[in-house]
Amino acid sequence: MAALRGVSGSACGLRLQQATRSAYATCSRRSVSTQAAESASPVLLDLETDSSIGVPQLSPEEKKEFRPWKRAADRKLPLPGSRYQYHPPKYDRGPLHPIQSPNQSDPTARDFVPGPFSLPRLRQTFQSTISSDIMTLAYNHTPPGTPKEPPAERLRTWDDSSPYHKNRPKRAPRGAPVLPLRERDITFNNIPEIKEITLAAYSPEAIDDPNHLIVTRSVMLALTGSLPDITTTHSSVVQWGVVKGKRAGVKTTIYSNDAYEFLDRLIHIVLPRIKDWKGVRATTGDGSGNLSFGLDPQVVAMFPEVEVNYDMYPTRMMPGCRIFVKTTATSDRQARLLLQCMGIPFWGKI
Repeated sequence: MAALRGVSGSACGLRLQQATRSAYATCSRRSVSTQAAESASPVLLDLETDSSIGVPQLSPEEKKEFRPWKRAADRKLPLPGSRYQYHPPKYDRGPLHPIQSPNQSDPTARDFVPGPFSLPRLRQTFQSTISSDIMTLAYNHTPPGTPKEPPAERLRTWDDSSPYHKNRPKRAPRGAPVLPLRERDITFNNIPEIKEITLAAYSPEAIDDPNHLIVTRSVMLALTGSLPDITTTHSSVVQWGVVKGKRAGVKTTIYSNDAYEFLDRLIHIVLPRIKDWKGVRATTGDGSGNLSFGLDPQVVAMFPEVEVNYDMYPTRMMPGCRIFVKTTATSDRQARLLLQCMGIPFWGKI
């Protein structure tokens, strides 16, 4: 029995060795097309049978003469386009079209923008903590089977006191030529977020002294990292010496991560250093989820970007600024709730 075991073991080893050698012989060929190229088939004669590893290296003389840019410049006709090369569509023809434009994050997209290269701390806190807190604070339990209340009528109807009132469209409410957005309940796919932040600075002294405008623009550039646009006055005020059309201010808008970075510095560095500051007035807002508040020149000087080079800006030319926070909320109540969760205090009667 032992002898049989030894014979079977040696036979298995011999068969394994023969199989390994045959595998090596098979793998030494480049591909199956090598066997086809060796045959006399005229269809596959153009296939290469040698590997690129065995190609000899170029000599120094050949390397000097190898100039692909010169060959491309001398080429009169462009290379033929490959049918496997993807070209994104130039126009978006709707969601039902069989050919759709790639996302903006796709490198092949026409509107490709690289990034983001960093995740702001305030935005990360919003995604991990603040968003769930807002859903909890704004939750309004409705028992099953409760009938839905019809929406309130916002447009005024005609009293039909005249025959011309018939079939006429309803009128807007008094004192509001533009209807504000109707507030929607906060759900998992409707959580308010920061959309953009606009900073505007007005310096009426720049009408007589353009140096004020240079300092104002430099300060706004340091705060936002984007070059502000110069604004002009819309009307003339004789008492203040303001002439219509004169350059007297700057304005810039920041989006996405830049807006969260600016708001993070404002909440955690600048606002805690203001003495006897109540907070933002609770009555601010345009009724559609956009809030605004102002900062004095002394407060603008507390930003780290300005404070590190404070001697570069003349003290008497330091401007104040107005901050407009645009959110995806549909009411001022939701926008205040979002900024309160981020750390901005509000005061006064709502």
